[in-house]
Amino acid sequence: MWRAISFERRAYYADFQGKRSTFSQFMRQTADRLCRGYPSEVVWTTIRGLFRQYVNVDVGTRISIVRRAEELLMPLYQAIAKSSESEQPVQAETDKALVAATPVISVAAQSNQSGDHRKPIATIEAVPKDEPAPTSAKPHQPGTPVSNNRPAAGASDSLVPKKTEGKKHVDAATTPVQYVKGVGPKFAVVLGNFGIHTVEDLLRHYPRRHLDFQNRSFIRQLQVGQEVTIFGTIRSVSAFQSRNKNISVLSITINDGTGSLTISKFIGGRSNKYLMDRYKAQYPKDAQVIASGLSERDKVTGRLTLKNAEVEVLGFTSEAEEDELDSATATLHAGRLVPVYPLTEGLSLKHLRNVIYNAIGGFAGDIEDHLPEAIRKELDLCDLPNAYEQIHFPRDMQSFETARRRLVFDELFAIQLHLAQRRYKFDQTEGALTISCPDGGYVDQLLGSLPFTLTGAQKRVFAEISRDLALPKPMHRLVQGDVGSGKTVVALLAFMIAIQNKYQCVMMAPTEILAEQHFRQFQRLITPLGLRCCLVLGKQGQKERRQTRQQILSGQINIAVGTHALLEEDVEFQNLGLIVIDEQHRFGVKQRARLKAKSQSPELLTMTATPIPRTLALTMHGDLDVSEIDELPPGRKPVKTKLLRPGQKKELNQFIRDQIDLGRQAYVVFPLIEESETLAAKAATQEFERLKQEKEFAGLSIGLMHGKLKPQEKDDIMERFRSCEFHILVSTTVIEVGVDVPNASVMVIENADRFGLAQLHQLRGRVGRGADQSFCFLISDSRAQPTRERLGIMEQTNDGFVIAEKDLELRGPGEFMGYRQSGLPDMVLADLVKDARTLEESRNTAIALIKEDPELTKYPLMKRLVERNSSSLEPEVLRSG
Repeated sequence: MWRAISFERRAYYADFQGKRSTFSQFMRQTADRLCRGYPSEVVWTTIRGLFRQYVNVDVGTRISIVRRAEELLMPLYQAIAKSSESEQPVQAETDKALVAATPVISVAAQSNQSGDHRKPIATIEAVPKDEPAPTSAKPHQPGTPVSNNRPAAGASDSLVPKKTEGKKHVDAATTPVQYVKGVGPKFAVVLGNFGIHTVEDLLRHYPRRHLDFQNRSFIRQLQVGQEVTIFGTIRSVSAFQSRNKNISVLSITINDGTGSLTISKFIGGRSNKYLMDRYKAQYPKDAQVIASGLSERDKVTGRLTLKNAEVEVLGFTSEAEEDELDSATATLHAGRLVPVYPLTEGLSLKHLRNVIYNAIGGFAGDIEDHLPEAIRKELDLCDLPNAYEQIHFPRDMQSFETARRRLVFDELFAIQLHLAQRRYKFDQTEGALTISCPDGGYVDQLLGSLPFTLTGAQKRVFAEISRDLALPKPMHRLVQGDVGSGKTVVALLAFMIAIQNKYQCVMMAPTEILAEQHFRQFQRLITPLGLRCCLVLGKQGQKERRQTRQQILSGQINIAVGTHALLEEDVEFQNLGLIVIDEQHRFGVKQRARLKAKSQSPELLTMTATPIPRTLALTMHGDLDVSEIDELPPGRKPVKTKLLRPGQKKELNQFIRDQIDLGRQAYVVFPLIEESETLAAKAATQEFERLKQEKEFAGLSIGLMHGKLKPQEKDDIMERFRSCEFHILVSTTVIEVGVDVPNASVMVIENADRFGLAQLHQLRGRVGRGADQSFCFLISDSRAQPTRERLGIMEQTNDGFVIAEKDLELRGPGEFMGYRQSGLPDMVLADLVKDARTLEESRNTAIALIKEDPELTKYPLMKRLVERNSSSLEPEVLRSG
C-alpha cells in the first residue's frame, strides 16, 4: 500500500489505472480482503470506507484521503519494523498479509510528460520481505528534477552535481555520447544517425516543447465547452467513407486512464481502401498522443469528443520500459514540465529523456563555462550547467526562459564574435585605396544633369559611401533599399568619384535583363559627360566580345556592366577601383573573390532590393556597415493591392481591359512554367493559351515570358513589351528583379499563396514605376485563415521593410528569401524576431571583447568556441572582404 500511495502521489492524485485495477480500487479491495481476515482490526474498515468515494472527489479531497490513510498505516508499519521476531500472532499474521498484499507499482507515470503515456499502467508485485518500511509520508514535490543518487520525495536541489576541487574538467564537445549512462555502443549508433555524436550534441538536443503535467486535463474531469489538452494512448482507429462520397472520416479513440473519448477527423476527397489504411497508419494503436480542442458532446452518440482537434503522435513506450522505471526516475515523466524531443527511428521518447537526464547529472557539472562571470553578471545570464539542466527539466516556466535566454545568447554570441573578429582583421588590411571626392567634378556634373532631386535618404547613403571611399581602409558596406528607392543612382554617383580618381568601375547583376537595364540607364546619364559604358554578357558573339574586352583592358571603358560573364579570365581591367554587386545574395563568396582578384585592392559595395530586417542583417551581415534607403522618390503613388478569389476573375479581366484601353499594360504572373502532376498550381504556358481566348481580351496582343526561353528570345519579348507591342505579358517569376516598364500599371499574381511576402513585394514592384496609379491583385483559392491573413499584409502596406519583418516572423530566417541556401547559420533556439534584444547584447559584447583582445588570448575557451563554430558557418555569411 505504501508503494501504491507513493505512485499515486507522483501521478498527481489522478487515480491511475493499473493493469488490473485503478489505485482506489486496489486500495479498497486490499483493505476489504484484510478486513475479512482480521475483523478485529478496524483500520482496514476505515481505509476501505475512505477510498469508496475517491474516484468522484476533487484533487484536494483526494490528498486528504491519502494523508489519512498514511496516518492509519504508519503505526502498523512501525510495529512491523520493531518486531520482526515478535511473538504476537496477530502482528505476525498482519505482517504476512501486508507483505502478500502491498503492491510495487511501476508507472509509466500515468502521464508521460510528453504526452507520452502509452498506458498509464501500474504493475502490482509483492514487496520483498526485507524491504524497510517507510518512516515518513513526506509528499513528493512535482516539477522537481530528481537525481538517481537522491530520494525522489521532496527533492528540490539541482540534478547537476557540484564540481569537485581538483577534478579534471570534461570536454563535452569531444566526449563520445556512448559514455553517457544508458547509451553504450549500440544506442550510440542510433543517436549518431540523428546527428548526436558527443555529450555536447546530446545536451544541445533541446526539447521542441514541454508538456505541463502539473496542470494537465483528465478526460474524466472534462466539462463541455472547455479548451483542453489531454495526453493519452490510442486504443482504436477506424476510417470510413461518409454519406457524402467526397469526405472520409477518421475516428480515433483515446484513453488516458481516467476515461476515453473519440475524435473525428474529416478528410476531403474520394478515398479507397489503400488511402483509408494510410490515414489509419498515421495514428497507430497504442501510440502516445497529445490532443487539443474544444470538448463537446457528440450529437449522435452523446459521448465526449474534441471539436477541431489537433492530434500529435509522440511515440511508443514498451511495457518492459515502463516496468523498468523506478521511483527515482518516474518523476521525469509525470507531475512536472516534461520535455518532448524530436525523434528518429529506433529512438524512444522515454529512453531519450532518461539518457539526457543522465547526461546532465553525469557531465553538465564538469563543463567549463566559456563566458566569464563578469559578463554573466553584467547581462544577468545563468551559468552553463544550470542552463542545460533547466532547458530540459525546468522547475517552472520562468526557469526555462532563463535557461533559454542564456543558450540563445551563446548561439548568437558565437556568430557575432566571429564576425567581429573578421571585421577587425579586415580593417587592418593594408594597401586599401583612398578615393576622395573633389568639388566640381563628375559628381556635381551628374547631379546637375539629373531630371530630379535626390531624396534625403539617397543623400545620406551617398555621404556614407563617400566617407568610406576616402578612408585608408577597405569599404565594407551593404546598401539596401525598397523597390524603386533609387539605389542605382547612388551607385552611379559612387562610380563618378572613382572615375574622377582615374579608376575603372564595374557593376555585376544576377540576370541579363537587369544588367541591360543598368547599362541603358548608365549610358543615358554618363554619355553627356564624355564617359563610356559597356555591356558584358555571355550571349555576345566572338567579335563583340573581343572588341569589348580590348576596350576594357586599354582603359577606354569607364564602367563595365554585366553578369557572371565578367568573371571570365579574358575580362581584364587596366585599373579597377570600385566594384558594385547588385542583388548580392544571388552571388557566392567565390564569385565575388574572383571579381576582386581582377585588381590589387578594389573597393567593394554590395546592394540589395530585398529589404532585410535589422536582426537578420546583423546575423548575416554583422561584419558590414548597413545603409538603408528608406524613402521613395516624390510623386510615386503607392500601389493599391487587393486579395481576390478565383471566382472574381471576370470582374478582374474587365478591369484589366479598362486599364489597357486607357493606354496601360499588365503583367500576369504564375508560379509554374508548365502544368505539374504533383502541384496544384496554374502554369504560365497553359494560362497563356487560355487568356488569349478570353472575350475581355479580344483583339489584344499577349506575350509569354519564362525561364526556359533563350536569352535572345527573352530580350526580344521584353523589348516588345517595353515598346507596347504586347498589352499583357504572361510570365513566371523571371521578371521578379530589375524589370522596369513605367507604362505597366497592373500586376496579377496567380496562386499568390505559393509565394513568400518578400517575393510578392518584389513582383508588385514591377508596377508603380510611372506617374499613374498602379494596381496589384493577388489571386488565391486558399481558405486557410493563416494564409489569408498573411496575404492580407500585402493589402495593408507598401513598405518593404515592414513586409520583410512580417515575412521573417512568419517564415523564419531559414526560409526568408532562400537564405538557408545562402549559408545562414543554423540556429537551434534563437528566434531573430523574439530575441532581437539578446542579439543586440551579443553583438555589443562581441565587439567590446574583440576591441579589448582581438586574438582572444585572454579567453581561450571563447577562442575554441569561435574556431569550432567557424568551421560550421558557411563563408556566404562570413564574407571574405
